[in-house]
Amino acid sequence: MERSFKEEVEKLKLGEGETFHGEAILAVTKALLQSGVSYVGGYQGAPVSHVMDVLNDARDILDELGVHVETNANEAGAAAMLGASINYPMRGAVAFKSTVGTNVASDALSNLASAGVKGGTVLVLGEDYGEGASIIQERTHAFAMKSQIWLLDPRPNL
Repeated sequence: MERSFKEEVEKLKLGEGETFHGEAILAVTKALLQSGVSYVGGYQGAPVSHVMDVLNDARDILDELGVHVETNANEAGAAAMLGASINYPMRGAVAFKSTVGTNVASDALSNLASAGVKGGTVLVLGEDYGEGASIIQERTHAFAMKSQIWLLDPRPNL
């Protein structure tokens, strides 16, 4: 279910020395902006649906910063956006569900990984370890190893 973050996204304007409090998804968005992303995109899907909600609610702020926002038709389209960072020194990020989404995006992700990047890319993947939103139990680790993509897993226990 879509949720509005219209009020909370104002916190993204906080500057150096100001304290940021909020949901983790807002902190992820703030970190992306502070890292200097030129573009962000993604495809809705649990458990990371709110990433796109935040990005779309913050569209005015992102426009002011010159950050392109795109809601993609699927995970492959989102991953293909990252191709801009292969040839150009620009940073970008996309978000989608991992379980099925990584498989849908696998061709674009494999090409991205094999070519390397001049800019920088971040994939925000939502895994569903307990089958809460998907019937497939699959982890991203094997795909990351196969494609030689760095993977940071924030879970305290693997």
